[in-house]
Amino acid sequence: MPIYEYECPKCGTIEVMQKMSDAPLTECDRCHSPVHRIVSHSSFQLKGGGWYKDLYSSTPKTSHSSSSSA
Repeated sequence: MPIYEYECPKCGTIEVMQKMSDAPLTECDRCHSPVHRIVSHSSFQLKGGGWYKDLYSSTPKTSHSSSSSA
């Protein structure tokens, strides 16, 4: 289940684990003030063989130089 972050004017940032099909929260569970969902950085990272990071592959490929001398 994803963790969503909400901004409460009194409590600050709160994290809530919700299903994707659940409706967004409208009030804080602690102080019952209105809240709004905020966009945060994801911790998703591609790892392992076959994935590209910074446009470089994990195994170097041989490059064929096409320099022709005429």
